[in-house]
Amino acid sequence: MRIIAIVNQKGGCGKTTTTVNLAGALAADGHRVLIVDMDPQAHATLAVGLEPDDLEVNLYEVLVEPAGASRMDSIIIDVIDQIDIAPSSIVLSALEQKLATERHDARTERLAAALDTLPPLYDFVLIDCPPNVGLLTFNALRAASEVLVPLETSFFAIDGVQKLLETINLLSDRIGHELHVRVLPTLYDGRTRYARQTLGDIRELFKELCFDSVIRLNVKLREAARQGLPISLYAPSANGALDYASVAIELAASPPDLVAARPGLLEEDKEDIPPGPRREVVVRFKDSAAGDVRIAGDFNGWIPDRGVRSLIASEGQQRVWTKVLTLEPGTYQYRYVVDGEWREDPGNPQSAPGPTGQPNSILLVR
Repeated sequence: MRIIAIVNQKGGCGKTTTTVNLAGALAADGHRVLIVDMDPQAHATLAVGLEPDDLEVNLYEVLVEPAGASRMDSIIIDVIDQIDIAPSSIVLSALEQKLATERHDARTERLAAALDTLPPLYDFVLIDCPPNVGLLTFNALRAASEVLVPLETSFFAIDGVQKLLETINLLSDRIGHELHVRVLPTLYDGRTRYARQTLGDIRELFKELCFDSVIRLNVKLREAARQGLPISLYAPSANGALDYASVAIELAASPPDLVAARPGLLEEDKEDIPPGPRREVVVRFKDSAAGDVRIAGDFNGWIPDRGVRSLIASEGQQRVWTKVLTLEPGTYQYRYVVDGEWREDPGNPQSAPGPTGQPNSILLVR
């Protein structure tokens, strides 16, 4: 069970949107997901079609007393196929004052203890955190092994996330609890030069911590929240659905041990490659406006540019990305990741449906 805290002290960056729609995308891929709504605003609870004021119990009953951990299973609600939620309410905002006299460890380990009582039903637990680094967020970080930071593609948001990462590192060192952090660019408008430049700055600053997938601005995400559904169910062909489907694939294909080793091939991967003739295969992508181009396919676990040698050159006004793959004979599916957007190869007419329904390009190695 992978426990992931969705954290950013800045509001309006897409924490709840990411929590609910990533849960939907993971569920669509066959994973069982638990959403834990640690925000007293209860937006994740609302976004799956529940009215917090109508619920008799919520996370407050679990966290307010040490014995409450055993009640975790009783408050969980099955809301959508493959998705359950531990709901929140405004009363959760009183928890910090209620536990003020308790020692630090006792206050911050409540959620971890509660999750430990659950049967092994879930592949992923996604914790939606409030927009601050207080007691509720500390509980989420103690319970989690991974942190996903939604980052709006703006300058001030970048500065805030740098400070957040410093805080997470200090907390991790203080409690001796390792956290694997990744940054997900959100609210991206690829039509503007500013957004493209900012995305490039984010990739340069956070390097391997940054997801290759990007969440584009998409009004369907807001409409889906209003309907109480993940976008994968509300508008499965919308950009928002495709973007979160890409994040889900990338997340599932890159648990923390693999993220730390990117971008080269791991030793165990080399051992798993069956014997046979391998050869270099060269593919090229041309675009005058793109700033960053990567390639992902079933040959590298859908982790962009993993095990790939990349070259960049210019042909007149066009920029040319050359990707050198070492492959055995066979048929492979792949896509390009262009400035965070997943695309087919425009120079390859051969394609086949991928796992999320969108077409993947086909590469035949003879």
